[in-house]
Amino acid sequence: MEGSVIKQTPSQMKRNLLIPFFALLVSVLLFSCVKDTDFSQAENITLTPVVELDLIFFNLEASAFYDAIADTSILTVRDTTEIRFLDDSGTQESLKRAEFLFNFTNSIPRTFEVTFQFLDEMDVETYAASTSVAAGTELAPVLTQFIENVEGEDITQLTLANKVIVSVTIPSSDENLQGLLNLQSKTTYYLEIKERS
Repeated sequence: MEGSVIKQTPSQMKRNLLIPFFALLVSVLLFSCVKDTDFSQAENITLTPVVELDLIFFNLEASAFYDAIADTSILTVRDTTEIRFLDDSGTQESLKRAEFLFNFTNSIPRTFEVTFQFLDEMDVETYAASTSVAAGTELAPVLTQFIENVEGEDITQLTLANKVIVSVTIPSSDENLQGLLNLQSKTTYYLEIKERS
């Protein structure tokens, strides 16, 4: 049996030489772009997560500001909410800024003064903020938005709190007062977590 000889034209030979040449060129380009990695830089990583949490929600009917049995006005209504997120020591060290967003929708024809008192375990005030809420009507509820930014030295005081007391004060009320005061709020925490030695 005789062996067969495959004859290639010059253009086929050039094509056969081009494939290994291109493979070598691509390999050189890929490996020349790789830079030495300095793994010691991993120790200098700083994470900056942003955490959003719901804070306080309530619906206060106008009747909450009047005691029908005693026939007297109740000018201030209070609500207490625990803040568990801030009492973690890691959070306290990493927290750089907190932003509180309060959205009030008022259909009661009265303005309100609202105070937020942040208290520690011993009920000592560590931080406070307040705002006014515009009067509205049942046919035309009014939205009042209040944003409180806490940073710098105040953030240290805020991290000592484990609860917040909201006090809602009305200038006057009677048994005929109608409407609803709604509050929806959230807190955005800005953290900076660094590698600890």
